[in-house]
Amino acid sequence: VQLQASGGGLVQAGGSLTLSCVASGSIFSDTPPGIMAWYRQSPGNERELVAEIDYYGRTNYADSVRGRFIISRSNSRNTVALQMDNLTPDDTAVYYCNARRANRPVYDVYGRGTLVTVSS
Repeated sequence: VQLQASGGGLVQAGGSLTLSCVASGSIFSDTPPGIMAWYRQSPGNERELVAEIDYYGRTNYADSVRGRFIISRSNSRNTVALQMDNLTPDDTAVYYCNARRANRPVYDVYGRGTLVTVSS
């Protein structure tokens, strides 16, 4: 069971990045996540929800990113992506992919994280 995130890096303010995450393992294929999400954590702060998407494509965004970020997923490939536009230095953080399921089998899994640094 693994969530592998990629796409982080260094970008100037106003720039764009796209993060991708693949959920690999039979549990994800056999019993897909109800929710796939992106969280982030910057130094000295708690991990916070950035965006989440359910199996049917319904989305929820943090106020701070709404209108700038777009989350999408592929149920057939068990992937989730985060398109981030108009980035600001406040978006600098480690971004974590999350997959969770509330029905049996219940799981709540995080990936290792990918660093996004936005320079001013």
